Amino acid sequence: MSDLADRRSDGRPATSARPPAQSLFWRLFLINGLVFTVGTLVLALSPATVSSPILLTEVPVLTVGLALILTATALLLRTSLAPLNALTAVMQRVDLLRTGDRITDGGNGDLTHLIETFNAMLDRLESERNASSAHALAAQEGERARIARELHDEIGQSLTVVLLGLKHTVDRAPDELHQELQGIQETVRSSLDEVRRVARRLRPGVLEDLGLQSALSALSSDFTQVSGVPVARTVDQDLPALSGDVELVLYRIAQESLTNVARHAHAGHVRLTVSAASGDLTLRITDDGKGGVIEDGAGIRGMRERALLIGARLTITSPPGGGTDVRLVVSDPGKRS
Repeated sequence: MSDLADRRSDGRPATSARPPAQSLFWRLFLINGLVFTVGTLVLALSPATVSSPILLTEVPVLTVGLALILTATALLLRTSLAPLNALTAVMQRVDLLRTGDRITDGGNGDLTHLIETFNAMLDRLESERNASSAHALAAQEGERARIARELHDEIGQSLTVVLLGLKHTVDRAPDELHQELQGIQETVRSSLDEVRRVARRLRPGVLEDLGLQSALSALSSDFTQVSGVPVARTVDQDLPALSGDVELVLYRIAQESLTNVARHAHAGHVRLTVSAASGDLTLRITDDGKGGVIEDGAGIRGMRERALLIGARLTITSPPGGGTDVRLVVSDPGKRS
């Protein structure tokens, strides 16, 4: 049978055929009917009788019978409706940035169909979110590249012309203006260096030209220069071939992690490692700062969205000894190249 037969008219995968589900109403009706039928047979076949009016000695018999019926009904209903508790728990904790959270309890009857529909809805929402995030991040990278080009080609070139003009003026200036003009020259030079740093952060040209290892080296050096915090960097030499998307995600997550360290961690040392083992590629950034990841801000949510684009797992923890541990694991990175 062709693949077209496996899809519905709206383009979604067709669900496999299943036997007609027993509705929840009829399940509850049958459970209660079974309990009362058994209770009636017990009373009919047992030697117990009820007088009119009821004697005091018959009250305990009726009380015990009622208690048994209620207990049996409660146990049967609780067992039948137990999958709803799992469904409620998943609904409360579901987060589209943390994929793979599904209900494994198959349930029965209507609950089976409800659970399958809920899991299918999560699959669809995750797929749609990943697609929309990919478009948004692609647009963001394009805008960053445009701004970086304008900074480099327009503002950077203008500052370079100003700097050369100042140098020519300083060489011909009288002694009483020489020192003042040199101060202005240094200010312009610092501004030019800052424009170049901003352009590199917006568009990592070294990543495109020299690869991931050189880009991470430049990123670590810039971080140490700005923050004063040393970075111990270890990158395996035998990394598998990576696509541009994977390299960009690794670079951006390392960049955001170092930015968070500089802003919040108050760390004295940072370690950045990239390693490959057992078919997985792992990027890890750890620091010895105050740690304490309380909630995801815009930066961390952006990291999680980027990780989803390449099917990677991102975990951010605070070890008992302090600091923060950011770990990105890319499974089978060679297949994504």
